[in-house]
Amino acid sequence: MNFLQTVLAFVVCLGSLIIFHELGHYLVARWCGVKVLRFSVGMGKVVWSRRFGPDQTEWAVSALPLGGYVKMLDSREGDLGDLPPEDLKREFTRQNVWKRIAIVAAGPLANFLIAIVLFAGLYMHGVEEPTSKISVRANEVATAASVPTAAWSAGLRSGDVVTAVNEQPVAVWSELRWNLIQAAIDKQEARIAVERVGQGRFTFVLPAEALATLDLEGDVPGKLGVGVGRPAPVVQEVIAGGPAARAGLLKGDLLLSVDGTPVGDGIAFIDIIRASAGKTVQVAVRRAGQQLVLPMVPQAELVKSEAKTGKGTVTVGKISAYVEQQPDMISVPSSPVAAVGKAMARVWDTCTMTVKMIGKMITGEVSLKNVTGPITIADYAGQTARMGAASYLSFIAFISISLGVMNLLPIPVLDGGHLLYYSLEVLTGRSVPERFGEIAQRLGMGLLLTLMLLAVFNDVVRLL
Repeated sequence: MNFLQTVLAFVVCLGSLIIFHELGHYLVARWCGVKVLRFSVGMGKVVWSRRFGPDQTEWAVSALPLGGYVKMLDSREGDLGDLPPEDLKREFTRQNVWKRIAIVAAGPLANFLIAIVLFAGLYMHGVEEPTSKISVRANEVATAASVPTAAWSAGLRSGDVVTAVNEQPVAVWSELRWNLIQAAIDKQEARIAVERVGQGRFTFVLPAEALATLDLEGDVPGKLGVGVGRPAPVVQEVIAGGPAARAGLLKGDLLLSVDGTPVGDGIAFIDIIRASAGKTVQVAVRRAGQQLVLPMVPQAELVKSEAKTGKGTVTVGKISAYVEQQPDMISVPSSPVAAVGKAMARVWDTCTMTVKMIGKMITGEVSLKNVTGPITIADYAGQTARMGAASYLSFIAFISISLGVMNLLPIPVLDGGHLLYYSLEVLTGRSVPERFGEIAQRLGMGLLLTLMLLAVFNDVVRLL
């Protein structure tokens, strides 16, 4: 069932974005008076088609689902000598350079527009998500007190509510995560303003060195020691016969510490227990106003590894008890004007972050393993679809932005390559020589194929 849902979510996501991208080209081409011969979803051999409209444009579905195209009347693709004069006027290369720029740019701009519409709709509706209350892990490894996390060293503590990062207001977890990623990409310090219950407002600084060395793949805040803030670790259920029950743990107990290490929330407690398989730990709890210490031995169990350790399974500790973990949630709807403004800012920030990432990959500052392909996109599409409509629509918006940015890269065969040609034409007053264009097309195709192979390779590595 999950596999079918993943495939469907991937097809809907990528298919709809391809259609909107090509519709951008199509509509502006028609507006500029260019004759469109075919609108294809997919590449390669046409497997289904119908003709519609005054120009009898062929609307087609092609065999290869990754991509699409709009075929216009173009003298570079064949002899047009037999065409009537009124059709020749509608040939693509006979249009002035500004019309050609508009037609080519319309595809990526359509992707950005769709992202703005989706984000604006989500902001107007209000998306329930975790607040900016944080939990802070003291150590890099739960049992290794000698290696403090960057967040703990900076002074951040569990229960702090983040209000701003580098003077950018923060109200929810996604905004906090986004600003930390931005600081990591820019390799600059992160000045984090917080409110601490009963103590007032403070500002703590995560140094640039801690952010500059981060691997940007995966959970960036988690690598700094920052997690979603969760309620106090109260025991919800104790399974009879398990290590927790044998030690005397009861429903309603408030967990305070393990072997003297304070636990601010259920996740911190679980992390310590998982790392203590087969060892006796002293669990301090508060029950009916009294503090008790319960010795218990987490039972060792083999589970599938979620880390890239090269091992299929790892040994973790379990005590057969459930602890409160649900974070505080908030939903903040925006007015239409504010929602559109926030959506445009979100799209702009995503574009600039993507461009920065590409630049750092070119210079070697960021690993090429961050290049992802269709398998990873399909996986995330399925995951977000299972999480709910808001998460799935946010994912579609992000992929739409990525497609827009990718198509604007100055690589021949992409929209950005054609825009580069036309920009040179504007500057020099003459078009790029045909021979030069042919060579550039071959080089661009080779580069694009290399990037696709790299993306698929990275996908397979992640899968394994």
